[in-house]
Amino acid sequence: MSADTGKNATFYNYRLLKKIVLPKPLIQGFLTLPFIWLIAEMIFISWTSIFYFVLAVPIVLWVHFVIARSVLIITSHSYRKRWRFTRRLPWVGYLPDQYVSYSTYRQVHLHASWIGLGIIAILIPWSPLSFIISLLVWHFWFLAPRLYILAGLKKQPKNGWIKFNEHDTSYYMS
Repeated sequence: MSADTGKNATFYNYRLLKKIVLPKPLIQGFLTLPFIWLIAEMIFISWTSIFYFVLAVPIVLWVHFVIARSVLIITSHSYRKRWRFTRRLPWVGYLPDQYVSYSTYRQVHLHASWIGLGIIAILIPWSPLSFIISLLVWHFWFLAPRLYILAGLKKQPKNGWIKFNEHDTSYYMS
């Protein structure tokens, strides 16, 4: 190793403050919720609810994606390499792939929560009840694990970094 390489090297030191693990029973119960809601809609509203339930999935994912990208474009300049669409349960949707600042993560998901609810509320007069309920169920279902992480990090310093791993979410300070 040359002396020049040692002088110009960059080292990042992150200190793990908290590790949040989603318990397996919670994930399993979480995965059964859409089926329970679908059966309830089919029983109490109509058997055609299944079509609205399936249609609501890509619509909610698209709305979350558009809101997240919009917030990232407004607040951050280097989001392109850090965020991607994932299909890994329970983290379905647009999520950080690398370390992301807590404040950016919080802004994206709080905006997705409120703006998503606003969009669904706007659709109420023109959409069937079954479709609105399906949109709400999927909206909360996709956001629940993310909001669980935010709730778990509530008492942590706000200037840290979040990293999503396969089985847990880690919170670091630099």
